[in-house]
Amino acid sequence: MNLDWLLEYNPIILALGATLFTWAITALGASMVFFFKTIDKRVLNSMLGFAAGVMIAASFWSLLKPAIEMSEEMGTRGWIPAVVGFLSGGAFLLLIDKILPHLHLGLSIDKAEGIKTSWQRSILLVLAITLHNIPEGLAVGVAFGALAHNPDAGMLASAVVLAIGIGLQNFPEGAAVSIPLRREGLSRLRAFNYGQLSGIVEPMAGVLGAYLVLTITPILPYALSFAAGAMIFVVIEELIPESQQGNETDLSTIGAMLGFATMMVLDVALG
Repeated sequence: MNLDWLLEYNPIILALGATLFTWAITALGASMVFFFKTIDKRVLNSMLGFAAGVMIAASFWSLLKPAIEMSEEMGTRGWIPAVVGFLSGGAFLLLIDKILPHLHLGLSIDKAEGIKTSWQRSILLVLAITLHNIPEGLAVGVAFGALAHNPDAGMLASAVVLAIGIGLQNFPEGAAVSIPLRREGLSRLRAFNYGQLSGIVEPMAGVLGAYLVLTITPILPYALSFAAGAMIFVVIEELIPESQQGNETDLSTIGAMLGFATMMVLDVALG
């Protein structure tokens, strides 16, 4: 697949287009509420496991590995920006996790995290998925922003693969928001709107990430690693525990393996 023609465009425009794509896939997943009122727990766990696998693979193949290679090309020990950025990304998400009110899937309202609020359960569920989407959008934006400093086909392919991978795992996340909201009594249209709105932060974070690495060149390896750390935090803190609820935990594990393998194949085959 020849993607070189994309290099003619401004990286910020590419980041916006890519994250609008991932947002659209979130909306597509949320649209499942028009066809289903409930979702089998085994199916949901498998989908969440798949999303976790994609994010783990993307964190290494599309973010940490390029960050290490760039650092070495700049004459820096590759592991330093990778470790600093990775841990900073996790710390950033930990801070947001403590501040932003949200509720994980399958938990009662008294288990809500973040600052205490009287917001409805539906809003808290949407905010939990929105929390996932911040590092995802940032990761895509940073990957495309890197093209300004390394405009080659390999870097472009890696950014495109990352956007595709994030899009793939956004589909189950959109459904995981809208369908439970429908089951709690919201209309199909309102549940869909909440589901797709959970992904609206991705274009915002994507443009911000691309802009930052365009204007502050030395932070690029740190920015890539930062996005990886934030994504891994989300996987360990939220996706894996949510996918392991119930008795059919093998399905979510298989889903994670398939998600990782899919992302790895995409990255190696296209990159």
